Amino acid sequence: MTSGLTATRPDSEFDRDIAVARSGDGFAGTFSDGWRVGGGINGGFQLSLLGNAIRAALPAHPDPIAVSAYYITPAVAGPVTVAVRPQRVGGRTATVAADLVQGEDTRLTVLATYGDLDAFPTDDVRTTAEPIDLPPRDQCVPNTMAPDEVKQMAPFTQRFEMLFHPDEVGWAVGKPSGIGQISAWFRLADGREPDPLALLMAVDALPPVTFDLGLPGWAPTVELSAHVRAKPAPGWLRLRHRTRNVAGGMFEEDCEVWDSTDRLVAQSRQLALLPR
Repeated sequence: MTSGLTATRPDSEFDRDIAVARSGDGFAGTFSDGWRVGGGINGGFQLSLLGNAIRAALPAHPDPIAVSAYYITPAVAGPVTVAVRPQRVGGRTATVAADLVQGEDTRLTVLATYGDLDAFPTDDVRTTAEPIDLPPRDQCVPNTMAPDEVKQMAPFTQRFEMLFHPDEVGWAVGKPSGIGQISAWFRLADGREPDPLALLMAVDALPPVTFDLGLPGWAPTVELSAHVRAKPAPGWLRLRHRTRNVAGGMFEEDCEVWDSTDRLVAQSRQLALLPR
């Protein structure tokens, strides 16, 4: 027997597409082709749908705090199932393991800590991190300027608005800087405000930072660790991807996500294979 679960905002494309329903001992959902990049569904979007299943399994611990994800095989559009296995459920946090499966193939396996971010102190912030400095949005370069063939190859990029730092888009015209950094303003295209589940997608939303090294193409993620530090305030997010070490056919990609109040709300690091 399958029972439906209410989406966060039913009129939002993002919420409709990460919706899951209880099915047997797990949860069922569907990957829409609109979240595809090349031949596979974007890894951050996969995390958001899987994260929604964990939220449904742990109603007292609704928010992702720390997520470590291993990408086993590329996910494609179509039905998915998510098995959630609580490892420890405490008063403040819960630790769970979860697998996302299509047919007989495991696409993604995760170990995660969930909690209620509203129950954590919000005024205790001691940081040396500096907010991402981006020019005003009307001076940045919109993702809508991408060629039609790119939009068709990666419809995922049309699910949101990205406004790139004008000094960091040389890769788009064959003039990468070689620094290994890409920054942009970010919000979902339908205006849905950010929340912790959307942050799981945001940390993997920008083009691979290898584009700025003159290495375009799909960069398969091996492992991604994401930390959600606070619920984001309404408004635009600012994202930045950086890399410092390319070696052995792999690179790391560090991401920071800042909200409209200059709060660092999410961080991630992923290890990925260099584009072929």
